[in-house]
Amino acid sequence: MDTLILVLFVVSGAAAGWLGVDLLPEQQLIRIANLEQLSWILGAGGGLAGLLAGVVFQRLRKRLMEQVRTMPTDLLVSRAVGLILGLLVANLLISPILFLSLPWELVLVKPLAAVAANVFFGVSGYNLAEVHGRTLLRLFNPNSTEALLVADGVLMPASAKILDTSVIIDGRVRGLLDSGLLEGQVIVAQSVIDELQALADSSNSEKRSKGRRGLKLLSSLRERYGRRLVVNTTRYEGNGVDDKLLKLAADTGGTLLTADYNLTKVAEVQTVKVMNLSELVIALRPEVQPGDELNLKIVRDGKEANQGVGYLDDGTMVVVDGAHGRSGERLPVVITGALQTPTGRMVFGKLEGATGPSPAKPRSPGKKSAPSKGDPGTANPR
Repeated sequence: MDTLILVLFVVSGAAAGWLGVDLLPEQQLIRIANLEQLSWILGAGGGLAGLLAGVVFQRLRKRLMEQVRTMPTDLLVSRAVGLILGLLVANLLISPILFLSLPWELVLVKPLAAVAANVFFGVSGYNLAEVHGRTLLRLFNPNSTEALLVADGVLMPASAKILDTSVIIDGRVRGLLDSGLLEGQVIVAQSVIDELQALADSSNSEKRSKGRRGLKLLSSLRERYGRRLVVNTTRYEGNGVDDKLLKLAADTGGTLLTADYNLTKVAEVQTVKVMNLSELVIALRPEVQPGDELNLKIVRDGKEANQGVGYLDDGTMVVVDGAHGRSGERLPVVITGALQTPTGRMVFGKLEGATGPSPAKPRSPGKKSAPSKGDPGTANPR
């Protein structure tokens, strides 16, 4: 698109310069010996001027597109209506001048007056709509106070959420939508649907299950949310689905929702808005501080000889010293520390009342002294 804009401006400028020779007065044309050379010079000058105008137009276009992507729909409509009304008033006022018969020396007055009137009244209508357009829209819809708050800067417009394949397969995005934590439209790229279909047709049973689960989730979201779920059919060029999603998020100004750690970091490097579902889950977990006492069920033995492993209600793994061999028991545990990793959080604790590493099996109550070497209790504890 940028290349096409530059080509059109250069060609238009060169053509205007080439044909502009015919607009020169006859007295000056008689004095010029080589009209063809003058046409080439004016054409080259017009092409250069068109190139500069094309560059300026490209920058204005990019700024306008950035504003349109972040602008509320009702504000965009009001500005467009104001611009159209301004141009309509300008053409109605300038039409009598266009029918006047002016001398040859004043032939350029008509196009200059038309351009000046359109620019002046167009900008005036745009600015008036920006200031008072929301009042006009409120007359048509008095209950729409949310749009007024957005225009006043009290509320921020909701950005579209672009779903990655990982969060669709994960399935927790449905809970986020049902709870109202995700605002704005939900966009699913065509490349993501193609990837899910490829997984559903895979010969691998695990991949096939993931693909079918993702397609089933999209079908249920479509039934529940209707037109809020949008399928973007734009075909982007790129290496893989992640690259195409990053381009889609950059073009639409939306927020990429993913559970992929690497994709999150790439999006942050490219200054693309991204929301990592795993980081969101970690942020919503209840904090466990050192010294907190828990009644924790030991699920299995740990890697070390003296450790047992349990889990909090949110799935956080707790490594408990002195709980080796106590699987299936619910024990009082004191939290001693926590470790945050890129993939999650790990909590460490020890049995309540233990001052050091606990034995695998407590001694029987009747034995207070150390057993003798020949005691059968040490050979076969249980």
